[in-house]
Amino acid sequence: MPDAIHDRRPIIVSAAKVDDVNDVAVLFDAYRSFYECAPDADGSRRFVAARIQEGTTRFFVARLGDGAVGFVHLLPSFDTLAMLPMWNLEDLFVDPSFRGHGVGSGLLRHAEDFARSTHAARLSLTTAHTNATAQRLYMAHGYRPDDIFRAFHRTLS
Repeated sequence: MPDAIHDRRPIIVSAAKVDDVNDVAVLFDAYRSFYECAPDADGSRRFVAARIQEGTTRFFVARLGDGAVGFVHLLPSFDTLAMLPMWNLEDLFVDPSFRGHGVGSGLLRHAEDFARSTHAARLSLTTAHTNATAQRLYMAHGYRPDDIFRAFHRTLS
């Protein structure tokens, strides 16, 4: 893993490919652990590999040299009121040793550029009420809390 403090190479964000599965899966498992899920390296690898191979969602990976330092995961949907495609930013994670170095901002910009390239009406996301760090990042990039709609969820297991 590159050293965040001393490495001045640019962060490069690109679409994750089959060759990136292992790197993204390690970050994805760390993301799940952040949200207090039990580690599951094999499950994370299978999940990421299936999404990338099937193309049902989009993973983008941030790299510093050869090392993967973050990812963003987008799910396609539709804005039915606008009658246009939209994307849900489902997951965004930056290796903790690289936070504060522009990786999250680079991932957000790349996700927005990708969504625009698909003529999407919007890019939407949710984050935990307690994740103040992510909320600051999103607010700094022009995202605002929804004051019209309330999110509801029902667990189906």
